[in-house]
Amino acid sequence: MSADPRDSSPIKAFEDLDFLKREELRPVRLMLELMKADMLQREAGIRSTIVVFGSARIREPGEARAQLERARRSREQSPGDPAAERAVAVAERMAANAVYYDMAREFARIVSQACQIEGRCDYVVTTGGGPGIMEAANRGAKDAGAKTIGLNIVLPQEQQPNPFITHGLGFNFHYFAIRKMHFMLRAKALVAFPGGFGTIDELFEALTLVQTRKMEHLPVVLVGRGFWEKALNIPHLVECGLIDPEDVHLFRYAETADEAWRHIVDYYAEHGED
Repeated sequence: MSADPRDSSPIKAFEDLDFLKREELRPVRLMLELMKADMLQREAGIRSTIVVFGSARIREPGEARAQLERARRSREQSPGDPAAERAVAVAERMAANAVYYDMAREFARIVSQACQIEGRCDYVVTTGGGPGIMEAANRGAKDAGAKTIGLNIVLPQEQQPNPFITHGLGFNFHYFAIRKMHFMLRAKALVAFPGGFGTIDELFEALTLVQTRKMEHLPVVLVGRGFWEKALNIPHLVECGLIDPEDVHLFRYAETADEAWRHIVDYYAEHGED
């Protein structure tokens, strides 16, 4: 039986995934990643966002305590093992840091209840879409019955989107650069909880944009002064002449969810914006 000649018809360019993945098509893929998230947010009525950054490793307090207990039991089975001792020490610090999970959840709830009213989508809480602090912030917004956005990224160790992102407002990016653009396109504030390389990268990206006036000034709040002063020696940068003394005013510290929100409210009250 002869083959149906229609079976060998060429695939349309926009349906040919192998073609779209070619190196020469990178500009098209970049454009698609930019346009998809922008268009769907516009269709959802998203007018402005508050971006929340923080570690994917900081867990809900109950989970952190359970992890600590597992580490302690493992140490009991391997007395004197340096690796087991270190695991306990790290688990103890992570259990202490779990307070930031609850704080991020509470912050997102406060913001969402205050701003997403009468159908308006202002100051919509936006995160990197993953676990930890990101999950907590998306969860807090969902607690308030509000919309919340997750900008997930494809990583070698797959980062699964958390379950609290609003349906239709979870996006999956391949390119860090386009993801970073979406963090800032609608941002009215940036709130950074303790985190590692990813959190610090996003924080300094925002501070650089404001410092160099590539974007309008916006409030940047660092939650947990004790952590941030150890992680970032900003006075040393000033002393070395690497940043200007006034650059230290590009951000503020907060110790509670209420204080973080108050910094943002006060900033826009001072600048005459709602």
